[in-house]
Amino acid sequence: LLLAASLLVNLGALFVFKYFDFFVSGFADILRLFGLRANPAVLRFILPIGLAFYTLKTLSYTLDVYRRKLEPTRDPIAYLAFVSFFPHLLAGPIERAKHFLPQLESRRTFDADEAADGLRQMLWGFAKKVLVADLAARAVNNVFLAYGAQDTPALLAGVFLFAVQLYGDFSGYSDMAVGTARLLGFRSVRNFAYPYFARNIAEFWRRWHMSLMSWLRDYIFYPLGGPLKGKGRWIVNTLVVFLISGLWHGADWTFIIWGLLNGVYFIPLILKKEPPVTKGIAGGKRWYPSLKEAARMAGTFLLVCLGWVFFRADSLPQALGYLEGIFVHPSFGGVTHGYLKAPLIAAVGLLLVEWFQRRRRHALRLKGWPRWARWAAYYAVALLLILFGAYGNLEFIYFQF
Repeated sequence: LLLAASLLVNLGALFVFKYFDFFVSGFADILRLFGLRANPAVLRFILPIGLAFYTLKTLSYTLDVYRRKLEPTRDPIAYLAFVSFFPHLLAGPIERAKHFLPQLESRRTFDADEAADGLRQMLWGFAKKVLVADLAARAVNNVFLAYGAQDTPALLAGVFLFAVQLYGDFSGYSDMAVGTARLLGFRSVRNFAYPYFARNIAEFWRRWHMSLMSWLRDYIFYPLGGPLKGKGRWIVNTLVVFLISGLWHGADWTFIIWGLLNGVYFIPLILKKEPPVTKGIAGGKRWYPSLKEAARMAGTFLLVCLGWVFFRADSLPQALGYLEGIFVHPSFGGVTHGYLKAPLIAAVGLLLVEWFQRRRRHALRLKGWPRWARWAAYYAVALLLILFGAYGNLEFIYFQF
């Protein structure tokens, strides 16, 4: 009864604020198809910021206690601090109580090395947000708003820039959140591990928004049976997980299709017995990947970008029209691309820096460099932020979820 009450309160609040209007409007559309008049009453609530993130945190606590995987805390202040820990509150990472509550309930000591590296991680996250994501955002908005007037190269550049914008924006926030927590003496789960260097779609989702995907795996995928009940059930369970992932991101058909599309990407891997386990990182200790690895990374990135079109589009017709301009009616020339130059340089620069630092937890972790070189790199990033940072009223993308 207590579990049911907790699920009802948590999921009920999430449904009312985030999904009620979507499902009511969708039901009204179905009625209209049959010639029935429908005037649905929608609530038009303003979404409480961070709702989807802290709802998953409270659900994981309840479910872990119910499954006897976690002893319930007797300290209400520690529990409330876990739920409302300010660096994680707005856009994650989605911490688990069994990892974070013990840190709140035990004595912490200041670690100068950990705090210093937390500051470096915060600086790198800020650079990804301001130097890359916000600069790309303006170009992406121009391309998507006027997609019908763009030629195919501009459309391709637009979706590439959105892929880098979303990564720079969200992983930049995660770096700042994790770095802030480290500065305060807390260890947070990792949320991104250079996902665009993944060599198949399974590896990508092991490296992208890792805290959400591990939550969906542990509380939905495996309870449904995971991969243990045959390939058919495995495929269905995978599609359910990604459908829920799409709905979690937003109450819109674009997010639903984005989620299902990523689930469909897994089907060939499942039919080949199991998603191949990609050991280590692409390129290993070399500076460059092998031709096979490069081809697999490029193929994975193209699949991911196809899905990002639905994720970014304001409506399903816009997403389909955008893809039509690339694949059905391609056109070349007649459009000015000058405004895309600076964002493309910044995007490629980010990917290159992270490629060479892909064996480290973040790109400004320069252990082994001479002291003068480390400080030169820190000051160079700070100078780039001052000279070329895109400042303005650009919020973090995941604040809307």
